[in-house]
Amino acid sequence: MEKRFIRIIRVYSLKNHQMKAHLFLFFSVFIFLACSNNDADFEPQTEEDIIKYIEDNDLSANRTNSGLYYVINNSGSGTRPTSSSNVTVAYKGYFLNGTVFDESDADGISFGLNQVISGWTEGIPLFKEGGEGLLLVPSNLGYGANGRNSIPGGAVLVFDIKLISVN
Repeated sequence: MEKRFIRIIRVYSLKNHQMKAHLFLFFSVFIFLACSNNDADFEPQTEEDIIKYIEDNDLSANRTNSGLYYVINNSGSGTRPTSSSNVTVAYKGYFLNGTVFDESDADGISFGLNQVISGWTEGIPLFKEGGEGLLLVPSNLGYGANGRNSIPGGAVLVFDIKLISVN
């Protein structure tokens, strides 16, 4: 009886060990796939890609020290926000190839400039209320090398923006 009991414990222990190994393997594969880039063939974009976009679209863009490019179509006439202001902005975000990844309605959305990507924190204060223009955000001021949701790592982001108000 005692030998049988020991054998049952050994079999149970072996099966338990195998189950742990299978669970470990399953979760390892799951985490790897969840963290992998869905856009494996997306080539990270560089400043040269931004300059080519500017030239191809005949834009008169300025560059900040951080590498943010911007075009002011209308500087606006109201209050100028700071990097910590709460603002309402109407925008359309797209990639250099023109594919739109996000867009607000005409009423815009409100948010704190200290709660968004660095390109917006730096770029929106270049405009006054009522101002309109374009921000070309390099990946280091956007979502970086890893990307986020539908935005691949290394992507340059283009935003048509209208600063509706500084709240």
